[in-house]
Amino acid sequence: MSTILPPATGLAACHLVAFPRIEDRRGNLSFVENNTQIPFAMERVYWLYDVPGGAERGGHAHRELEQVVVAMSGSFDLVLDDGTISQRFHLNRSYVGLYIPRMVWREIDNFSSGSVLMVLASRPYDEADYVRDRTEFGALAR
Repeated sequence: MSTILPPATGLAACHLVAFPRIEDRRGNLSFVENNTQIPFAMERVYWLYDVPGGAERGGHAHRELEQVVVAMSGSFDLVLDDGTISQRFHLNRSYVGLYIPRMVWREIDNFSSGSVLMVLASRPYDEADYVRDRTEFGALAR
């Protein structure tokens, strides 16, 4: 398989990533490999779970970090904004991820009961990479 490269920056670069599916009557298997299905080498993997009903997550952008977000179980919505346009994505399949490039604001809501959100990240955790103020994000995005 060839490497998937993001086509642009901002919201135009966000796209769904279909992971390989090996179907078997005993259960299906999907996988991800660095620089193959995703356009970066993973430096960190983390997941959100036991999110209370009505809760929202996200509320930030990243200066350098790229991510692929996957609904491993259940479903949720991501509202992405690059400072010019915004778009809502609904994720509900464990074999489909959403690529999010640097400097895209994200809000996550509408979690179904028992949902698990997994993130494949291009960098280790670094608090300095976060933009948590919406006004600051707007200024940086311009």
